[in-house]
Amino acid sequence: MSVTGIWDLTLATPLGGLHAEIELHDVAGRLTGSARGAGEEVPLRDVVLDGDRLTWSQSVTKPLRLNLDFDVTVSGTTLAGTSRAGRLPRSRVTGTRRAAGGTGVPAPPPGDSQRTHKNGP
Repeated sequence: MSVTGIWDLTLATPLGGLHAEIELHDVAGRLTGSARGAGEEVPLRDVVLDGDRLTWSQSVTKPLRLNLDFDVTVSGTTLAGTSRAGRLPRSRVTGTRRAAGGTGVPAPPPGDSQRTHKNGP
């Protein structure tokens, strides 16, 4: 399964809903990426795909200075799971992969009458 591309995320946090995007790349068999949101761009650390489980860490300074750990399950063009910032409660995370070309419009779900882009095996 490939998870490369741009993903639009929604985080349900104690501070309210936050929107962000992550961009994932496969560089010589290793996943790397960055996250953008709240006016900043930060690198992702320790990006690991194990089956359909995707995990990564990142540090942000807005709206608060936090170290975040993400643990999500990927299903085609969607993902769902949690993020955690230290001792704070887990926050629900959902996301959708953008259509090929990064138009900002999510790809249609599998089985939709529109053609979908497949990102490899």
